[in-house]
Amino acid sequence: MIETIPLAQQLIRRPSVTPKDEGALDVLLAALESLGFACRRLPFGDGVGRVDNLYARLGTATPNFCFAGHTDVVPEGDPADWTHDPFAGVVTGGVLHGRGASDMKGAIAAFVSAVSDFLGDRSADFGGSISLLITGDEEGDAINGTRKVLEWLDGQGERLDMCLVGEPTNPEALGDMIKIGRRGSLTGQVTVRGIQGHTAYPHLADNPVHRLVRMLGAITDTKIDDGTEHFQATTLQVSTVDVGNPAANVIPARAGATFNARFNDLWSGKSLETWVRERFDAAIGDGGVYHLSVRVSGESFLCPPGPLSDAIAEAAADELGRRPELSTTGGTSDARFIHRYCPVAEFGAIGKTMHKVDEQVPVADLEALARIYRRVLDRIFPA
Repeated sequence: MIETIPLAQQLIRRPSVTPKDEGALDVLLAALESLGFACRRLPFGDGVGRVDNLYARLGTATPNFCFAGHTDVVPEGDPADWTHDPFAGVVTGGVLHGRGASDMKGAIAAFVSAVSDFLGDRSADFGGSISLLITGDEEGDAINGTRKVLEWLDGQGERLDMCLVGEPTNPEALGDMIKIGRRGSLTGQVTVRGIQGHTAYPHLADNPVHRLVRMLGAITDTKIDDGTEHFQATTLQVSTVDVGNPAANVIPARAGATFNARFNDLWSGKSLETWVRERFDAAIGDGGVYHLSVRVSGESFLCPPGPLSDAIAEAAADELGRRPELSTTGGTSDARFIHRYCPVAEFGAIGKTMHKVDEQVPVADLEALARIYRRVLDRIFPA
């Protein structure tokens, strides 16, 4: 039996800040090979952009049930701000501390523990296959990670039939929420050009700040939509306004801003970009000139409630006594790539401390999470 907490501690002690691996996949590979998994390291990219990934499979029959996640973590910041060394994996007061405890090395350890427990009670011929798809590029650009692994699997004729992603989906308590989709994310950078001049002679200049303020108002003062059955209303937030002007008596030559929209299934990245441009065009005023660049890191998607989300919800209810809500809230995850290949749902730890100083997760929660994952396997592969 592979225990959840010791394995989670081993993973946390590998400071695998994106895109570094620092031996995290070696720890996981050793645990999986001890259970009989056939493991394949899959590096993609070159130089500093190189990312190590892992695909492991036990069995050859269908269905192929996949656990997916990432061993990379965000930077820890100043270690002096932490109560415990962020990469020590300390357990104190019934709580596991460290970068990745919540997001999401704890869940990966729970994956392995659940499979270990499942195999302890079942023969190797359990009526299907179990696989793990683990990337080191979820917290980064997500170029050489899950997306590339999925393309490689497709090229090999390897099919995933269902996938459970172990992202920290629960806002307050374990069992709060299962994610069955995600909003899309659009980031825009706009620069307005003007004519530099003296603030005492504005008629000889063209102030781009005034134009930019009107343009930003046009996209933030308007309600974009009311949401849909499974999605919240689309939101848009301005994250930076940049002029770079050190002089109070100078009208600048240009002004810029960055904004991010999280959009529901009423929109695509392209249609939302059109919406923004139409409002910018109307607000900038005569003679105004601007440049807008847009990056869509993921389109919105929904995997409608079905056998996978039902299996997770029933497993959680049996373990915890309450059924999680089905939701599409939060940021993006690698499920945005996986849903193109098979049904996917996300369920993991509590996310209150992810990406924060003193990231942590209760030991009891991780142990319960492993039992829930075990119950999911029992439903996917009934005896």
